[in-house]
Amino acid sequence: MNAIPHFSQTYAEARDKFLAAARIRGAQLMHHVHPAERGAAGEELSMDFALLGSADAPGLLLLISGTHGVEGFCGSGCQVALLHDETFMAEVERAGVAVLMLHALNPYGFSHLRRVNEDNADLNRNFMDFGGPLPVNSAYAEIHSLLLPATWPPPPESETRLNAWIAEHGPKAYQAAVSGGQYQYPDGLFYGGRKPAWSNEILRGMLHEYAAQRAFLGWIDFHTGLGPRGHGEKIYAGLDYSADVARTKAWWGADVTSFLDGTSTSAALTGINGAAAHDECPNAAFAGIALEYGTYPMEQILQAFRAENWIHNHPKAPKAQQDEIKRTFRDMFYVDADDWKQMVYTQAVEGCMRAIDNLGETRTYA
Repeated sequence: MNAIPHFSQTYAEARDKFLAAARIRGAQLMHHVHPAERGAAGEELSMDFALLGSADAPGLLLLISGTHGVEGFCGSGCQVALLHDETFMAEVERAGVAVLMLHALNPYGFSHLRRVNEDNADLNRNFMDFGGPLPVNSAYAEIHSLLLPATWPPPPESETRLNAWIAEHGPKAYQAAVSGGQYQYPDGLFYGGRKPAWSNEILRGMLHEYAAQRAFLGWIDFHTGLGPRGHGEKIYAGLDYSADVARTKAWWGADVTSFLDGTSTSAALTGINGAAAHDECPNAAFAGIALEYGTYPMEQILQAFRAENWIHNHPKAPKAQQDEIKRTFRDMFYVDADDWKQMVYTQAVEGCMRAIDNLGETRTYA
């Protein structure tokens, strides 16, 4: 199948394509419009859900796009292509399962070309117990001011100090310090927030309503930015429960990786959205992955993060500078090339088919 036409150039275009394809399929549609924010062009922002297949099936597959806003171009393209894919839709019907597509968990970031939401919060660090003490990322604290200096491009002396820290601790420690999640610097990188985000609450409510009574919950969350160009790494997306890890590997293969055991390209993370599945659906057997597609080298990705966060903190920066940084930032997470889009979709549909096949069976895994 040619998936290329189903990718989009803006959030508004992506949403229109998703809703149109879901209506053609006769999906049950649910909309949660953001109560306070608008898009980059003044458009409505919404988390949209499409329920397909056997609504009351014991097994449900949740497909999520746009957890990290700007990464939504990839996930949305895959969702729209799946809705147009006759082979996939026929398999859903044959297996007797339900499929719930969540379009744009973070519609604000999708539209405004940010990875984070309207509160500068990374939604995949926001699923925490905010009633208790929050983790302290001491390594991030050491380099926060170097990551986001007063001027951009960074002064040479600032970069010299940051590079010295990286040389002392190593690139992996740098990635972990920056991307693992932090809760002390609201204007900083990979900030997890101080309370559950709007998107967090909506996702939890939908899981409770549509998945809590299921026997099985499959989960694929589409991401971009880590790994070789176009390769989809299958990263375990749940909590540290051995039965869920084993089930996930049984569904998708022994090449499923995990930051829990250090096999993933991802650093160890706090507050991942998969925690919501365990909280809201404790009786559903869980198997879930983040399907992480490679784009550009990690060094370029992290530099783009810094620049984009800097212009967010400096809204009076020259427009030409802001536009250039935003273009680069989008490019880091959305390779707007036909071969990349086709590679992405081929792996997406394979991953979905594996989940559908397993959800359609009655066996369980230790």
